[in-house]
Amino acid sequence: MYDDETLSRIRDERERWEAETLSPVLDRHGERQDRFATVSNLEVDRLYTPEDVADLSYDDLGLPGEEPFTRGPYPTMYRGRTWTMRQFAGFGTAEETNERFHYLIEQGQTGLSVAFDMPTLMGLDSDASMSLGEVGKEGVAVDSLRDMEVLFDGIDVGEVSTSFTINPSAPVIYAMYVALADQQGVPREQVRGTLQNDMFKEFIAQKEWVIPPEASLSLVTDVVEFCTDETPNFHPISVSGYHIREAGSTAVQELAFTLADGFSYVEDAMERGLDVDAFAPRLSFFFNCHNSFFEEVAKFRAARQIYARVMDGWYDAERAESKRLKFHTQTAGQSLTAQQPLNNVARVTIQALAGVMGGTQSLHTNSYDEALALPSEEAVRVALRTQQIIADESGVADIVDPLGGSFAVEALTNEVEARATRYIEEIREMGEGSVRDGILRGIEDGYFHREIQDAAYEYQERVEREEEVVVGVNKYTLSEDTSPEILHVDEAAAADHQHARLESVKADRDDRAVEAALSSLEEAIDSGENTMPAILEAVKAYATMGEIMAVFEAEHGSYQETVGTVS
Repeated sequence: MYDDETLSRIRDERERWEAETLSPVLDRHGERQDRFATVSNLEVDRLYTPEDVADLSYDDLGLPGEEPFTRGPYPTMYRGRTWTMRQFAGFGTAEETNERFHYLIEQGQTGLSVAFDMPTLMGLDSDASMSLGEVGKEGVAVDSLRDMEVLFDGIDVGEVSTSFTINPSAPVIYAMYVALADQQGVPREQVRGTLQNDMFKEFIAQKEWVIPPEASLSLVTDVVEFCTDETPNFHPISVSGYHIREAGSTAVQELAFTLADGFSYVEDAMERGLDVDAFAPRLSFFFNCHNSFFEEVAKFRAARQIYARVMDGWYDAERAESKRLKFHTQTAGQSLTAQQPLNNVARVTIQALAGVMGGTQSLHTNSYDEALALPSEEAVRVALRTQQIIADESGVADIVDPLGGSFAVEALTNEVEARATRYIEEIREMGEGSVRDGILRGIEDGYFHREIQDAAYEYQERVEREEEVVVGVNKYTLSEDTSPEILHVDEAAAADHQHARLESVKADRDDRAVEAALSSLEEAIDSGENTMPAILEAVKAYATMGEIMAVFEAEHGSYQETVGTVS
C-alpha cells in the first residue's frame, strides 16, 4: 500500500523518533517489563508503522463480504443485524432446562444452545452403571425422544436456532431434533441450528469418544450427507477450536488444528462423492476468545483468509458461500477464576468485544460464577446483558471491521496466518498430501497432544514466574472469601427423575419396533450405507441413546478399551 520512497521516509522518521524522543524517556523511566507478549507468547512490538505491513496490498485485503473475507464474511455485518446471542444452557432434567430456555428467550436471547450431561455426551443412558453420580450434573440428561419433547415444550423449533454441543452421540441428538420437527409439523428445510459433531477435536483435546477415529469420521460424514439433503439450513458440523484452546493450546495452534480438522471433513465428504459446493456452505466453526484482545482479533481475520484460500486452491470450491468461513465464539472458560469471581465480568467483556471486533456470527459469554458451579440466573443475565450493551451502547457494531487498516492488527493478522499455515502444511505432509490422513496419523502418534501439552506447560511456567499476570490469583489477591451464591443441582433427584422416565418410555414403547429399528441400523453399518435414516427410525421408535450407541460399539469396537480411561 506504500511505495518505496514513502517507506524510506517513514523508516527515517521512525529512527529519528527513537533517537530523539523515545531514547531519553527509556533512559529515565524504562518500561514496565523487558518483553511484551500475548497470552500465546507472541512478542508484540512497541510501535507498528506501515513498514510492518509493507507487503500488504489493499487488493489482497479485500472488502467485507468479498474474498478473502478478511474484513468480514458479509458486506453489512452488524449494521444489517447483530450477531446471534446464544447462551449455553443445560442442567438437571429436561423440565429444568426447558424453564431456563424460556427465561433466556424472555430476556432477549436470539438462539438456544444446549449443554448435555456426561452420560448423554458419552452415549450412555441415565441408568447405566457408569452414569452413577453424573446424571444432570454438567448439563441436561437426554435418554430418548421423550426427553427432547420435554426439553422443547412450548418452543417452536421452526422459530429458533438451536446449537447442540455434543460429539460422540451427536447423530442421535440430531435425529431426535429432526424427529421433534417432524412431530411439530415443521418442514425439515426450516430447521435451523448447529451440531458440534466434531470428533477429531475429541481425539485431539477434549477426549470424549465411543468408537475409533476412522469409524467416528465416517459417522460425522453420514450426518453431513443426510443434513445436506434433508435439513439444508442446519449446520451439520461446528468444527471446534474452543476445546483445543481450553486444553492449553496457543491461539495459533487453536486456529491451525481447527482449520485442519475442517479440511479433513471436507476431504472425507468429497471422497464420499459429495459436491464441495453442496455441503461446504453449511460448515461452521467454533472458536475460543481469550484475553489478548489484538491477538484474538487477528486470529479471526486470519482464519477467514486461510479458509478462503484453501477451499479455493485445494478443494476447487467455486461458490463464495463455500469459501466464506462463519463461526461462533465463546469467551474463554479457562481464563475464569474462582478467586474474586466478579473480576470475570471484566474478562468476559474484553473477550466478547474481541469476538465482535473480529467479526463473529454468534457469541456466548461465560457467566462470572462458572469457575465455581453451573451459572446462576443472575450470572446468566449479566452475561447476556454484556452482549446487549456491546451491541446497543458501545457503537462498535456500527462500523464494519473497525480495526481494519490498523498497522498492529494487520501485522498480527499476517503473522498468525503465516504461523498457522505452517502447521496446516506440516499436517498435510504427515498425511502425504491429505490433511485428513495427517490428522489421523497425528492422533495415532500423539502429535497434537505433545504440541498442546508443551504450550500449556510453557504458559503455566510464565504464570508461576508472574510473567503472565492473572488478576486475583498471582497479583492483587485478597484473603477474604468473595464467592457468590451459586446454583445447586439436586443430582439424586435428577437421576431418580430420569430413571423413572426411562422406565416409563420402555414400558410404553413398541419393543418389536425398537428391535426392528436397531436391526436396520446394524444392517446399514455392515453394508456401508449412510446410518442416519436408520438412527432416525430408531429414535422415532423411542430407542434410547444407550441402545443406539451400543450398536455402533458392537460393530466397530470400543475405542475406550484401546486407549484406557478418558481423562
